[in-house]
Amino acid sequence: MNSPFNVPDEYTQGFIKAGQTLMQALMGGQVVGVSVAPPATQPTAPLNPTGSAPAVQLAQLQLGYLQQQMALWSRMMVGGLAGEPVVAAERGDRRFHAGEWRDNPLYSLLKQSYLLNSRFLTDLVEAPDLDDATRHRLRFYMRQFIDAMSPANSAVTNPDVIRLAIESKGASLRAGFENLQADLRKGGLTITDEAAFEIGRNVATSEGAVVFENELMQLIQYAPLTETVASRPLVIVPPCINKFYILDLQPDNSFVRHAVQQGQTVFLVSWRNPDASAAHLTWDDYVEQGAIKALAVAREIAGVDQVNALGWCVGGTLLSTALAVLAARGDPSVASLTLLTTMLDFRDPGDLGVFIDEAGVRAREAAIGRGGIYPGSELGFVFQTLRANDLIWPNVINNYLKGKAPEAFDLLFWNADSTNLPGPMYAWYLRNMYLENNLIVADRLTVCGEAVNLGRIDLPSYVLATQEDHIVPWRSAYQTTQQVGGRSCFVLGASGHIAGVINPASKNKRSYWTGGQQGPDAQAWLAGATETPGSWWTHWIQWLRPFEGKPVAARSKLGNRKYRVIEPAPGRYVQVRAGQSS
Repeated sequence: MNSPFNVPDEYTQGFIKAGQTLMQALMGGQVVGVSVAPPATQPTAPLNPTGSAPAVQLAQLQLGYLQQQMALWSRMMVGGLAGEPVVAAERGDRRFHAGEWRDNPLYSLLKQSYLLNSRFLTDLVEAPDLDDATRHRLRFYMRQFIDAMSPANSAVTNPDVIRLAIESKGASLRAGFENLQADLRKGGLTITDEAAFEIGRNVATSEGAVVFENELMQLIQYAPLTETVASRPLVIVPPCINKFYILDLQPDNSFVRHAVQQGQTVFLVSWRNPDASAAHLTWDDYVEQGAIKALAVAREIAGVDQVNALGWCVGGTLLSTALAVLAARGDPSVASLTLLTTMLDFRDPGDLGVFIDEAGVRAREAAIGRGGIYPGSELGFVFQTLRANDLIWPNVINNYLKGKAPEAFDLLFWNADSTNLPGPMYAWYLRNMYLENNLIVADRLTVCGEAVNLGRIDLPSYVLATQEDHIVPWRSAYQTTQQVGGRSCFVLGASGHIAGVINPASKNKRSYWTGGQQGPDAQAWLAGATETPGSWWTHWIQWLRPFEGKPVAARSKLGNRKYRVIEPAPGRYVQVRAGQSS
């Protein structure tokens, strides 16, 4: 199914399957591929012919829903909807901030009816007796439907939109239509003012140079900001599904700059945004020619026996795979491992798991598993759906209904700068991580000619998860402490996948938890953990100190005789946008 907004087939087909599953389950039927428990009771007056237990729950839900709707309409008929509402929006829900939603009886009725409908549909998913994976999928797609149906998303039922259209004599609606046409031509929703930022000018500005490149990546070495530096450099492997400069947005929130200011010699992988010429690349290539090569080059330039390594998200999965390969080869060239919001155990993949099943993975393998490109625009849309009420619908309202230009925001500029993936690499990743969870099974996978066993990674490790992560659930990230060898330090940061990581020490915001007893139960760890105000960055740098090596004079030149400077940071590879040729 083609869409002008690059909606993946998995998303549209998922909606259809979810609806079929819910209807069959509520009617007491057996759903193919879904575990639906047999009826537990026989109600005296069932709502459906089967007399199943879900029918009893459905009857109770309907009764409660009708009672609340009657209360809502009774108050409306008697004297308006002043006073406490029958149902209120959740705290922090920004969709209904306009005064009309509270003070105008008709808008208040519309809002509360929507909220009651939303609550009923949310509860409806819990009625059938389903397996956890199926229920999770139903919850996800029901939330997508509920979010889309908000009256705030329609020009005729949003008081802000109507008021602005009247005040502008229709100019706002004309501008909105023009914005919509522009996005249709572009093939995606505009979520920020993309013209406000330029890579290398006002984002990704830390001083450094590209000192190595191959068909997969460029390796950047950053210039020192201290007179002495740790002898062992820090090598960062960011995710290949996003661009590296999330770690170097602005000077005041740059993780790279912070590490350099703490005396680290930082090397960072800048992944190529692959085009058709890279359509053959595999997971093995990303491990060998990406992560392992970056570690080796950094060690040679620094002239040391070991480096410290850090990986984020899928970059951490790649890095951990690389370290397991090095362990199998008897290579001790890494002194410590830091993993930021990384999954190695994919038993609970969170909302991303709703897009992945055997049929879908087989389709990807058939289409691009032997060669091809998975477009970054599709992956970007998937990530936006995980936070639709933050990244999709507010922009639909602002851009198309109000006719306004998106605001300039560096984080959203990065978010919109999507990257492609080589088909063979992506299909292998889907099957062996998300679908079959093979990485945690010792010696099941062979990567770069070596049997992979995470337990052979006998290194001190710093494992960071974030409490509200919608991409890597923190309890899944916690399981890394049970998979890798060596002594691990688990830290739980506040906020989500991005804001929880990019939490500058200088701003002293949020908090983090440490010190729980590390056993197999993540919740038990949290029960014994201690919360500390501020950024985990400070805690991490203190953890890293024992593995830095002795202090040495900062290098006046980047690279060395073998690895000479190719070009200034941030380099060419990060400049290439999805759809362009690299």
